[in-house]
Amino acid sequence: MKLYRTGVAAALLAGALALAACGSDKKSDNSTTPAGGGSSSGDTSASSAASGGAVTCASGSLKAEGSTAQTNAIQQWIQDYKKQCSGATIDYNPTGSGAGVKQFTGGQVDIGGSDAALDPSKGEVAAANKRCGGQALDLPMVTGPVAIAFKLNGVQDLTLTPDVIGKIFLGQITTWNDPAIKSLNPSANLPSTKITVFFRSDESGTTQNFETYLAAAAPSVYTAKPSKTWSGKVGQGKAKSQGVQQAIGSTEGSIGYLEWSFAGSGGLSMAKIDNGGGAVALTADSAGKAVSAAKVASNGGDDLTLKLDYATKAPGAYPLILVTYEIVCQKYSNAATGSLVKSFLTYTSGQGQSGLPDLGYAPLPTEIDQKVQAAVAKIS
Repeated sequence: MKLYRTGVAAALLAGALALAACGSDKKSDNSTTPAGGGSSSGDTSASSAASGGAVTCASGSLKAEGSTAQTNAIQQWIQDYKKQCSGATIDYNPTGSGAGVKQFTGGQVDIGGSDAALDPSKGEVAAANKRCGGQALDLPMVTGPVAIAFKLNGVQDLTLTPDVIGKIFLGQITTWNDPAIKSLNPSANLPSTKITVFFRSDESGTTQNFETYLAAAAPSVYTAKPSKTWSGKVGQGKAKSQGVQQAIGSTEGSIGYLEWSFAGSGGLSMAKIDNGGGAVALTADSAGKAVSAAKVASNGGDDLTLKLDYATKAPGAYPLILVTYEIVCQKYSNAATGSLVKSFLTYTSGQGQSGLPDLGYAPLPTEIDQKVQAAVAKIS
């Protein structure tokens, strides 16, 4: 997986994102932070990437759970953070966005990871606020594209439109040589192979982002309300991103949606998407153009929900992207827990952003990252 990830780093940094500046090596000041962290005023490390805020170590343990999309990023963050703050223990369980929200609102974990912000219409905002005894926050932390991955013998270059994607996943197009696919790919040798659709069987923010994309870009085809549970009636469900990755890789004629880092590390072919501005391949640059156009649509206070333009027709912008949020309390009932959450997220929103390109993700644009860091600074 590392070989794939390192190949995207240079392109990400040269893309359309206005990245946070990272002027110091994340290991350079390890010696200034004593093992165990604690509350000493001397327990600070190198300044964070964007705003110069310092990471103040805190000891203790945290439990976090949720999004599988951010698994590779958060596991690396935990490993690197502990090099600076050795008195901290952070466990992340990648069970899916739906489980992350439920575990957080149920008070079972300190941080919930979700590829979709808390949904007020489903009572998630109220439940999270109740759990916190105050405001719960959606803090965007990881951005990345969703690939339409496929396995089809003799076909590597494939273009699909939102309407065709929707009809495939809804079972309205069932073979690879369907005229609708052939018209988009006249030079491809498309076989009559039956299309096998794979989707996420668990509650998934990736599913919700995929459905939101279809609802925005193919509204006449996809008419259901987007949710974390796939609404289609055909295909086979597979648990987590790893399950979808493995199923596509082992099934001729298959297609599915999953995060770019998993599609790339699995060596899967990925379709180009033509939203109306021309066929766009999934690359660091094309995903960056879409992420950089995201707008902050807050649910109040320091909550930061991003509004993505899935229907964009901007040339060169890959439209199917997601954002993973860390769901946290602004004020925890246990002050030690609040201190450690604040310390860890200060790292992830600062120094940690500079390492994302090597992992197959995109750093937060500067304007958004500064808002995230300001919100993190108020956690207690």
